[in-house]
Amino acid sequence: MEKTAELVKPFTIMNEVIVESYNIITGLGSTAATNFSMILDGNSGVKLHHRTDIDDEPVWASLIEEADLFRLTEFITEAENYTKYEKLLIASIRDAAGNTNVNLKSAETVFIFSTTKGNISLLENEAVSPSLIKRISLSHSAKVVAEYFGNTNEPVVISNACISGVVAIMVAKRLLNEGKYKNAIVCGADVISKFVYSGFKSFQALSAGRCHPFSENRDGINLGEAAATMIVSIAEKGNSIPGIRILEGAISNDSNHISGPSRTGDELSHAIATAIQLSGINQQDLGFISAHGTATMYNDEMEAKAFYSAGLHSIPVNSLKGFFGHTLGAAGIVESVISIKSLLQNMVVPTEGFTQSGVSVSIHVSDKPIKLNANYFLKTASGFGGCNAALVFSKS
Repeated sequence: MEKTAELVKPFTIMNEVIVESYNIITGLGSTAATNFSMILDGNSGVKLHHRTDIDDEPVWASLIEEADLFRLTEFITEAENYTKYEKLLIASIRDAAGNTNVNLKSAETVFIFSTTKGNISLLENEAVSPSLIKRISLSHSAKVVAEYFGNTNEPVVISNACISGVVAIMVAKRLLNEGKYKNAIVCGADVISKFVYSGFKSFQALSAGRCHPFSENRDGINLGEAAATMIVSIAEKGNSIPGIRILEGAISNDSNHISGPSRTGDELSHAIATAIQLSGINQQDLGFISAHGTATMYNDEMEAKAFYSAGLHSIPVNSLKGFFGHTLGAAGIVESVISIKSLLQNMVVPTEGFTQSGVSVSIHVSDKPIKLNANYFLKTASGFGGCNAALVFSKS
C-alpha cells in the first residue's frame, strides 16, 4: 500500500467526549477496580474447566460461574425472564451507572450494545419457533436490556466480529460529537456456549493451555466470558474535563479471507495512521498500545507488522488476552477500560503468557509492568472478515 503524508483531513470537533464511568465483569471479578488489581497481582481468569455443557474435553477459558452470576444479579426481579447474556449486561450497566449522575431514562441518552453472539446459545436447548427466533435477535435482546433501565430510545447494536467493542465506543463518540445525544451507555457482552466453543475448535484456533500472545510458542486463543460498560458524555462547556477523553478512531477492512487476517498488516496500519492523525497527535505521543493480541499465528504476526509499518515499533505493546481470554464482543470495552486505568496510574500492564518474541519484526512487547508518563494510548482490534479498528484515548 502506498504511504502518503496526508491520509485524511481532520474535521472540526464540535464536542469533547469524556468517559464518565465504567465496569467490567469477568472471571476475575465484578468491578473494574477488582479486575485491575487482580491482573496487577499476576492473576489470570483463564483456568482449566470441566464443563460438558461446553465441550466433552476439558476447556481452557475464563468463565463466569453460575454462583457468581446469581450473586451479581439477585437484585433482578423475575430473573427467569432474562438470559445469562442479558443478566450480565444489566449487572454491568447497573454498577457503572452507580458511579455517575447520567440519567439512563433520558431521551438524551442512547444505549449502544456490542456483541458477536448475543443469545445464540438458546438454539442449543430449545426448539426453533417464531418466539425463539425473536429471542435470539440482537435487536430484541438490546431492547430488553434498555427497557429494563427505562430507556425508550432505539438502541444501537454493533456486531462486527471481534472489533465490535472498539467500534461501539467509536460510534458513541461520533453520535455525541454530532450532538445527537448527550450521553451514551456503551455495553458489550458474550458468553461461551457449546456452539461458540465448537466454532473456534473447528478452526483449530484454540490453545492447548493458557495462551501466549506474540510469543514463539503461541498456539491459539483462550475464550472468555465478560460484560463491560463504558458511560460516556459530552463535556459541558466551561467545565474542566476530568479523567479520560475519547479522541478519534478509524476502521479498515483487508478483505483477505473469511477468518484469516491480512498477511502484510497494511490495512490495520492505515487505520492506525488515520486514527492518530485525526486525533491531532504524533506516533511518539502514545504511551502504549493495547493490542488485540489473540495469540494465534496469523493475528499476532499481522498486528506486529502493522505496528512496525505505522512507525510504532518502539512503543510498548500489551495484550490482555492472557488475563481474560478472548471475550469477543466485550473485548474492546474490557481492554479499553483496563487501559484507561493503566494510563491514569502511569503504567503499562504486562502481557500475561508472553515468553520469547515469535513475530518477524521487532516490536516492544511489555513483559513486565512499565512506569511511564504519557497522555495517550492506542487501542486496536481485528476480526474475522478482515476487519480492523484503531482508537485513541487521552488523559485530560
